Amino acid sequence: MTSLKLSLRLCQRVVVSLRRSYCSVSPRNVLKLQERGVIQSVFPTTLTHEVEKQLGQPLTVYCGFDPTADSLHIGNLLAIIAMLHCQRAGHSPICVVGGATAKIGDPSGKTKDREPMKQEMIDRNIASITESLERIFANHQKYFWRDQDKELPGVRILNNNDWYSQQTVVDFLSTLGRKFRVGSMMHRESVRTRLESEEGLSLTEFTYQVFQACDWLHLYEKYNCTVQVGGSDQLGNIISGYEFLTKIHKKLFFGLMVPLLTTSSGEKLGKSVNNSMWLNPDKTTPFKLYQYFINLPDSDVETYLKLFTFMTKREIQDCVANMRERPEQRRSQKKIAETIVKLVHGEAGLEQAVRWTEVLFQNKAESLALLSDLEVKLLFKNAPFISLPLVPGLKLGSLCCKIKMFKKEDEAINKIRFGQVRVNFQIETNPELVLRDTDHILPSDITLFTLGKKNHFVVKWDCITAIEIERD
Repeated sequence: MTSLKLSLRLCQRVVVSLRRSYCSVSPRNVLKLQERGVIQSVFPTTLTHEVEKQLGQPLTVYCGFDPTADSLHIGNLLAIIAMLHCQRAGHSPICVVGGATAKIGDPSGKTKDREPMKQEMIDRNIASITESLERIFANHQKYFWRDQDKELPGVRILNNNDWYSQQTVVDFLSTLGRKFRVGSMMHRESVRTRLESEEGLSLTEFTYQVFQACDWLHLYEKYNCTVQVGGSDQLGNIISGYEFLTKIHKKLFFGLMVPLLTTSSGEKLGKSVNNSMWLNPDKTTPFKLYQYFINLPDSDVETYLKLFTFMTKREIQDCVANMRERPEQRRSQKKIAETIVKLVHGEAGLEQAVRWTEVLFQNKAESLALLSDLEVKLLFKNAPFISLPLVPGLKLGSLCCKIKMFKKEDEAINKIRFGQVRVNFQIETNPELVLRDTDHILPSDITLFTLGKKNHFVVKWDCITAIEIERD
């Protein structure tokens, strides 16, 4: 009997131990992100086994963002998503906004030195980028993190000017500068490319890799950060940091490289003039971001599902299968667009994007009625925006001439009778139609007139003036 009790107690202990083991979620190996394409390569490549062992425990991971513009772009988003995957796996993320390195300039991918930036501009850019990073990490936790029993490690957003501003040039060079070998620095591709060009390379930009390496040193000594995430074009800078840190600290450091996004023509997707996709809504509206991804060609869908969503492998396979069976429904493209807009702009941004889509492409008057003045101006930015008093008895034919849709009233009458004019997307064929507040004017005091399919005219009614006219 005693033996049976002991056996039962032992079983209970085993069950409790198994429960604890099951409930405690250990960080998974983020190298599996290579299967999704989020991680393109790892440096050093010869230490894959050691890296896998390291990733079995919580680490601190960092990624840098230079504030050379007031907004991040879609290329940066992939690096942020890699950081989010690390956070989901139990690793602590650090985002470094380069208040100091923005003054230096990264030569990678450039044919000449960057123009020096004023401090006021750098400060504005830092504030804007910091807000974007905070928003994206918060949106991820709010809308995409399903395991509420497991708390995500908090994200730190730091400005590297905070630690460089406390050092003098002489102190910096006489201590840390001695650890760098000019010969190996000269072999970096970004350096060699510039040295061989007519423009050459300034001493300032030559030292960029030194500052990025020293960032990593500071983050390791203060936060035990052993991993750096960066675009594949940052490999040279990451190697410099790796060599620098391993000389000072005998530990395993490594870099995770994310791929550079390119268009179908091979052009780098980011902040260039022709394909700029910014993450700030005042530079690229949620609608434009939504439309870009909902119009992805089918050939890119599987890749983007893996890169930009948090769907499982099985869910992605189901999406791709559905696309092949019913490509006209564009469900997979919609999933990608919804995920990106929701991650970047939250539910409100996604609702706005969907609402604008319904207005512009589905001609839904009820969605048009929900738009604010600013939304109407942004959505129909190429249309004339005309302010008019709402005069009682105003007829459609004369109004079309007043807003310069037609030069002569005879032409207006003919076009209206042939169904060429729409009022809030509804075809009106009566040129004598009297515009009424309750029937033709939206709650925002706006009426949208359309000639044909794409020639829009927005009228903002001055209702106060109309009341005064009625009283007179």
